[in-house]
Amino acid sequence: MRFLTAGESHGPQLTAIIEGLPSQLPLLKADIDPMLRKRQGGYGRGRRMVIETDEAQIMSGVRAGRTTGAPVTLVIENKDHRNWTEIMSPEEGGEPRKKALTEARPGHADLTGGIKYRHKDLRDVLERASARETTARVAVGAVALKLLSELGIDGVSYVTHLGGVDALGAFGWDRLDEIEASDLRTLDKNAEQRMRSGIDQAKKDGDTLGGIVEIRFRGLPPGLGSYVHWDRKLDGRIAAAVMGTQAIKGVEIGTGFENARVPGSKVHDAVYVGEGGHGYRRETNGAGGLEAGMTNGEDLIVRAAMKPIATLMKSLPTVDVVSHQPADAAKERSDTSAVPAAGIVLHAVIGWVLADAVMERFGGDSLPELLERVQAARNYAQHY
Repeated sequence: MRFLTAGESHGPQLTAIIEGLPSQLPLLKADIDPMLRKRQGGYGRGRRMVIETDEAQIMSGVRAGRTTGAPVTLVIENKDHRNWTEIMSPEEGGEPRKKALTEARPGHADLTGGIKYRHKDLRDVLERASARETTARVAVGAVALKLLSELGIDGVSYVTHLGGVDALGAFGWDRLDEIEASDLRTLDKNAEQRMRSGIDQAKKDGDTLGGIVEIRFRGLPPGLGSYVHWDRKLDGRIAAAVMGTQAIKGVEIGTGFENARVPGSKVHDAVYVGEGGHGYRRETNGAGGLEAGMTNGEDLIVRAAMKPIATLMKSLPTVDVVSHQPADAAKERSDTSAVPAAGIVLHAVIGWVLADAVMERFGGDSLPELLERVQAARNYAQHY
């Protein structure tokens, strides 16, 4: 499977085209819009989330509620575009354009992007570099998650750290409602309150906060990915998708970093005969569901570190790229913290990688074919 997105933060719309979905997959707006709403949520979000009420329009590839096998086109309107119509117009205009940005923000794409593409108005960089682009990827990911759900695979994201505060609540698949009920998507009520206070203080200070999110998937059949070539290893593909998401600066699978501190006998997951003498089981999951670049049937566990958002209301020193004089970094409307939203984005992008790996391994032009092949593989693994 493959997809392509297009659109700017304040352009008229975001567009995504998905190719390679099997036919007969049930797909409606109602399968996509809830993920878009979750992406907009979370304590610490800014005014843009009030302006936008993201909804996906399915423009092609779906008829009568099912995919046809043709490319699926999704469109999400930018409601804020009405305030930016002249500024974002593709027609010729005077120079500089209104709201030109020349004071590069440290930590953002502004300066390096301006050098690379030879822009002096850094708005030509920030409009596409903006995390608004993740809206389209969440919509694409929601479609992938729908495909996975038809195969008995589901996932979740939650916050384990924000702004210096650890959330200590133990995860359990029976606690999903608690995650959804929390505006910071944590399992630790005490930590949640301290996180909220930290966000309030950072907002007063004109600052921003980052954090760590954990994403889990269950129900994955063994053998997605491959050990044969480096670029087919699923952990590498997942890491690329995670690190390709705005503001993410670190990724860990299972107990990856802790594994470097202890001997192998405390790292590797011993294998036992499964229930009833069939299949295999592990009592630990330090590998995070991946061994040698392949799923092993255990839960997939991925953690990602999000840096504080680069747009600060308390500007850092920078240089104006036109005058070359010292300046305060530009201010754009932004969030104080978007860590819970980052978890939603990563849930979606990892879901896409997994759905792609499923189609790569099992193929099938229609959902019934795919279901038969996945079930056959599960049966084989159970009796191997």
